Amino acid sequence: MSGPSGAGKDTLVDGLRVRHERLKYSVSATTRPPRPGEREGIEYFFVTREAFEQKLAEGGFLEHRLYNDNLYGTPRSFINQALLDGYDVIMKPEVNGAIAIKERFPEAVLIFIVPDRFSLLQTRLEARRTESNDVIAQRLAIAHEELRYVRLFDYLLVNEEAHPEVAVEDLEAIVRAERMRIHRYPDTRIKEIEEN
Repeated sequence: MSGPSGAGKDTLVDGLRVRHERLKYSVSATTRPPRPGEREGIEYFFVTREAFEQKLAEGGFLEHRLYNDNLYGTPRSFINQALLDGYDVIMKPEVNGAIAIKERFPEAVLIFIVPDRFSLLQTRLEARRTESNDVIAQRLAIAHEELRYVRLFDYLLVNEEAHPEVAVEDLEAIVRAERMRIHRYPDTRIKEIEEN
């Protein structure tokens, strides 16, 4: 899942995680400082720029991006282990990071999250009270740029301000539909169905 800052990605992921046991959330690493209430290893792994760059040099990230003067990356080892264990993995990379993941994992499903009105992005960012007006302006400029890439995604999910529960239901419908795609069934399972 990706989309502009303030689109409601955290709320949607939290709503989906409550509904699905076979879902693992990929915790990204970042060099930005934690916001009030964010916990190490839950929302992000908060690391120094030096530590991030060392892990990057070792090939430890599936994707990484510079966003608003901070580095973000998806730890490769977590994704590989979760997939081997049979879990669906949900990630919240930046838009360019999502596109990079799709290049490395063509079977990845990309969902672009937007609010029903672009003006809500500014309102939501200001309501956080965690960033200066200059940072909010930078995030809004980035959001306009990110919208240019929406056609590279598989789904567009509109997170309506008045009905956030509908967006969670829509996200759940996408997960369920993707689990039932024929290419996700191994031949052994189809043979098993045929023989019973």
